[in-house]
Amino acid sequence: MIAVVYSGSRYANWKLAGKGKDVIDVKTNGINPFFNDEKFILQLLNKNTPLINHAEEIKKIYFFGAGASAKERTDVIKNALSQFFRFSKVFVGHDLEAAAKATCDDQPGIVCIMGSGSNIGFFDGKRVLNNNYGLGYALGDEGSANWLGKKLLKNFINDTLPEHLKVAFIKKYDLDRRQIMEKIYRQSNPNVFLSSFADFFAEHRDDIFVKKIIKDGFSLFMEIYLVPVFKQYGAKHPVFFVGSVAANHQDLLREVATEKNMNISSVIKEPIYNLLNYYINKN
Repeated sequence: MIAVVYSGSRYANWKLAGKGKDVIDVKTNGINPFFNDEKFILQLLNKNTPLINHAEEIKKIYFFGAGASAKERTDVIKNALSQFFRFSKVFVGHDLEAAAKATCDDQPGIVCIMGSGSNIGFFDGKRVLNNNYGLGYALGDEGSANWLGKKLLKNFINDTLPEHLKVAFIKKYDLDRRQIMEKIYRQSNPNVFLSSFADFFAEHRDDIFVKKIIKDGFSLFMEIYLVPVFKQYGAKHPVFFVGSVAANHQDLLREVATEKNMNISSVIKEPIYNLLNYYINKN
């Protein structure tokens, strides 16, 4: 049996598959080595009954997630998974690598992630080339759920949110300035808190004010990241988007791309399905 995992900061999707057996779907909280240590990861795994029940059957794990780039961070995940899945070989990679394998089919392409966070990379057909992008929720993540959450909260706190949206926000979340500041600056995992407001954008996506914020985020992402990648590697390569925000607002994403004379080849909400097929074929 193999396990394929794709994790954002908010959720991690697991697919467990054996030869001739049905795929087992498991969902856990996200695993991000920027915020989670080995102890946290092990506690998370030990609370999940399906993973406990199949731990000894799994022989290979392919884990991909946000923050899993530098060796010291990938080791955090690898060590925790190796302790829990004692009979398994563990492979840990960055979420951009997963997105590339799920979309490019071993061909060169530009891969964009637009989910809890945002990132971009050029895949040469074998690996994602190094870049200086992926600055995280504090310095980057333009267009992502984190970025949208910051925009929503800032407008709410500054009282620049239209009255009907302000009423809807208070009814849904029952938050005030003090509570928001506490969650962002004093509690752990502020990125998860920020990305939790994605539902609000989905519910009010036809509102002019909300739609403008979403399109502004997409526009910034393309101007700051996609345009320079085009210039560096050439605009002839296909462009793929992966992630919940890109998929949930695909019409607006393509609208912004058209305005900038860019073409998006495909948008995939959850790359985990393509990833699973990729590794089933490899095993």
